Amino acid sequence: MPTLINRKTKREEKKNLTRESIIDSASQLFSQNDYHEVMIEDVAKNANIAKGTVYNYFDSKEELYFSLIEQKMSALTNSLIEKIKGENNKVSSLHAFILHNYMFMMKYQNFFRIYQKESFNKQNELCNEITQLENRLKKLLVDIITDGEKKGVFRKTDIVLTSELILGSLFAAVNNGIIKNYSKEQLKVEREKLFQFILQSLYQERDSLNTLPLFGKTIVITRTIEQSNESALSFIKQGADIIVFPTLDIVPPDDWKPFDEIILNKNKIDFIIFTSRHAVEMFINRCNEINKKINFKNLKVVAVGNKTASTCNDFNIPVSIIPKKFSGEGVVEELSKYDLRNKFVFIPRSAIGREE
Repeated sequence: MPTLINRKTKREEKKNLTRESIIDSASQLFSQNDYHEVMIEDVAKNANIAKGTVYNYFDSKEELYFSLIEQKMSALTNSLIEKIKGENNKVSSLHAFILHNYMFMMKYQNFFRIYQKESFNKQNELCNEITQLENRLKKLLVDIITDGEKKGVFRKTDIVLTSELILGSLFAAVNNGIIKNYSKEQLKVEREKLFQFILQSLYQERDSLNTLPLFGKTIVITRTIEQSNESALSFIKQGADIIVFPTLDIVPPDDWKPFDEIILNKNKIDFIIFTSRHAVEMFINRCNEINKKINFKNLKVVAVGNKTASTCNDFNIPVSIIPKKFSGEGVVEELSKYDLRNKFVFIPRSAIGREE
């Protein structure tokens, strides 16, 4: 029985891969050509499969075309619902909506091009079906703006028009990113600029903006892109204009030898101190590269800061100690409670970290 189940599972996986291959092929062709210019033969040839195979999955070109739009729109909308669900205020919800939308469209650029063409092609026979998919996306944004107005966070507007303008700005930013071929790091900067622009247009009347403590101030954040996001959002909420200008880049060391010698040594590590989430991620990545499994149950893990502890939790690393003070002094205070004689304490950290 297990053999039959495994075979069935493999067949299903193969069918799913073939279906995805057909949709990817169609996305590429439809994004570059008008709907009527693309033939099923073209899709099959581009996917390196027989024409008949395409018809095993889709009855017509129309069904294939709608399926690729429906698949991506549903994936986008469903993922947005999950992202927004985890936010505790309307500014954060708007932030999640803008950023996730932007990065999704940048990732699936062929789909974005098709979606844009259909948005301007209201004569298409698929218009009604596509409009219904669009409306699900718009409703998420309308709900965020509506709730924000009710709570006095956003100013009173024509909500439908406002949502259209926001989506228009969002898609214009995506198109700009595609044309300029932004790097991943630049995309992160651009999406924050987009969010700041939209947020400032939604805030309460201009006069009330003047009451925000940082209104009219420009703040340059020099932390890494990943670290800047939360700080930027906090400052924006206080009315500041933000420029993200990273002066640090988190990269692996040029030489892993000192690290490897400790990790591969049979001598037991008694304490390991993680000072940042980057330290945790680098540690795990390197252990995976050299195929070294660490039994964290046999040692005590110190996580400096709640975010570091959260990252440890993401990698199933049990944290024994979180110092009350997020500093070297705080770590020393906690470890002073233990007998450290003949104990090995390992601190994987940045080469330019503070000496404490």
